[in-house]
Amino acid sequence: MKITFNQHSYKKIIVLLLLFVSGMSMAQDKKKELEAMRLRLQKEIRLINKLISKNTSKTKFIVEDVQSINHKIRVKRDLVKVMNQQTNLLTKQINTNIKKIGQLRDDLTKLKADYAEMIRKSYKSNSEQSRLMFLLSSESFLQAYKRVQYMKQYTDYRKKQGEAIVTRTQELQTLNKTYSDQKKEKEALIAENRKVQKELEKEKKLQNEMLAELRKDTNKYTAQVKKKQQQADEIDRQIDKIIRDAIASSNKKAGKNTSNKTFALTPEAKAIGNSFAANKGKHIWPVAEGTKVKGYGKYRDVVNPNVTRESNGVVIATNVAEPVRAVYKGEVTYMFTTNEGVKCVVIRHGSYITTYFGLQSVSVKTGDKVSKKQNIGTMYTNKSTGKTELKFTVFKNTTRLNPESWLYRM
Repeated sequence: MKITFNQHSYKKIIVLLLLFVSGMSMAQDKKKELEAMRLRLQKEIRLINKLISKNTSKTKFIVEDVQSINHKIRVKRDLVKVMNQQTNLLTKQINTNIKKIGQLRDDLTKLKADYAEMIRKSYKSNSEQSRLMFLLSSESFLQAYKRVQYMKQYTDYRKKQGEAIVTRTQELQTLNKTYSDQKKEKEALIAENRKVQKELEKEKKLQNEMLAELRKDTNKYTAQVKKKQQQADEIDRQIDKIIRDAIASSNKKAGKNTSNKTFALTPEAKAIGNSFAANKGKHIWPVAEGTKVKGYGKYRDVVNPNVTRESNGVVIATNVAEPVRAVYKGEVTYMFTTNEGVKCVVIRHGSYITTYFGLQSVSVKTGDKVSKKQNIGTMYTNKSTGKTELKFTVFKNTTRLNPESWLYRM
């Protein structure tokens, strides 16, 4: 009753086992990744509610309110998408486990039936003839030896069958528990998803009401947008001039042509620039707690979807009086203050520049060397809108870059 496998079968089993383990590992990694995304989005929604929602419909600028609602809707849609992915992944895992449970039950039934038959035959054999008589009836020593080996193999096989039953039973119990936990997890996700969907419906309704209000007075809306755009353009012009002047000063100091559009780099500045570039996608946010309310690049107007606008940086909403920090080591190149008292700090990192606009107070001065995470000031809160927002930009020489590609998980 000795069971053997040929080499081909053995290799096939090993390959199947490896594929199974690899598949399980990938599924677990994907599950962890989605759960981390879900928790991160939930945290961002809590922060949005804390920073933005309290001001909705209480400001003088309905445009600001619409943008806040848009941001909330966008993040919640992302959350719904992630939860749908989680639910689909769990459904696949549950279906796989249902199949495994069925296979295990079939295996267990067969194992128990085989084991019962073995016990029955063994009892019958023992009742008809003792083992000793079985051995003594051998015609030769070799035959007796073979019978001893046969009885040993038979006993070992019975033992292994018994152990297999215990192992399969434990596997089945574990799998049943996993299946039960997965069902509960899926039900909880579905319930949470429904809750978020209801919140989304309410926010979309509020958004539509605000948009309808805006469309009643297009002139008022246009005036608000125009004023904001003019302010943003003026800040951009100042920053562009600051960078051009800094490049000219760097080249003059190095004895090079001041009309060049790139920084003349010392070995130290070159090393800092290379290091800054090597950390692309890993740089810290300029505030410890914040949510991106406006991304980089082109976007559609909230009232007139056919109108395209453009953002040359990212806008981050944060807490009142939140400390602002340098995203990387460098040198404070320039600072300026608007007529409204809003401050901007410009930091150079070799051939790269980062700008921080939206500060109330500044704790550094031009020429200071700053380190990564060093506090450079505190945030300004707009009294009219109640918003505390930082505009952050990244340049390489005079070329604007997408900050979302440089900051960690933006």
